Order: sequence, then structure tokens, then C-alpha cells
Amino acid sequence: MNTVRSLSAVKVKPAESEKITINLGFVDLGQIDLLVAEGFYGNRSDFIRTAIRNHLASHADAVKHVVTRRMFVLGLQHFSAADLQAVCDGGETLQIRVLGLVTLADDVTPELARAAIASIDVLGALHASPAVKAALADRVP
Repeated sequence: MNTVRSLSAVKVKPAESEKITINLGFVDLGQIDLLVAEGFYGNRSDFIRTAIRNHLASHADAVKHVVTRRMFVLGLQHFSAADLQAVCDGGETLQIRVLGLVTLADDVTPELARAAIASIDVLGALHASPAVKAALADRVP
């Protein structure tokens, strides 16, 4: 027996990475291709991810210092409508500061987001409906 589920009942896992586009000079790209061809890396993306991680590791102390000084949460933060409603019911508002990913659930309305979130500063990615992002546009530094 087959069971049919509505799409809204299926939990969607947020993306674990964000796609970016970069422009490289032909010489740099040729050197990357050479290292890939010689088996040092599986592909261009592997090289670029490794290079970025190595460069970030060289600045790890500076990142930790800034995260502490600016009081950022490091990692992932998810807020449901129930979370935000609880904040409102408590007579408070949130000042969200995250280095990583913030997700606002699909059940969060623009009105609830505005009522619960005083400011939102995300270094990384914010996943929310276009309507919620628009409602919070004036709360982003």
C-alpha cells in the first residue's frame, strides 16, 4: 500500500553549504587544473575548499577574537514560529548575531518576525521566506 504525503508534511533539511561564484585569472586556473590533473585534488572545487579552509585556519585566532568581541553565535541557529511567539509572549525581542546560518521556519510570518526580532546580523547565510526577509530588511545593519 502506497502512502501519499503532502509536501508541506515533509521536513526539508537546510543546505549544508552555500554556492558561491568566483572569477580567477587564466594562469591561476591553469595551475589549479594542473594540480587536479596530477592527482593532488579531486577537482577544482576540492582545491578551492581546501585553500579557503587553510586560509581560514591561519586566521582562526582573529576570528575567535572578533566573534567574542562582537558577541556572535558561531554555527547554526533555527527559529520556529513557536520560538518567536514565546519571545513575544515574554515581552522581549531578539538581537540575532550569528556567524554561520540562521533559518527562520516556513511557519514564521512577516508580522511575527518583525514583532520578535529587533535586529539580525548574519555573517554567512539567512534562510527565510522572501516575505520574511523583506519584513526584516530594515533590521539588518
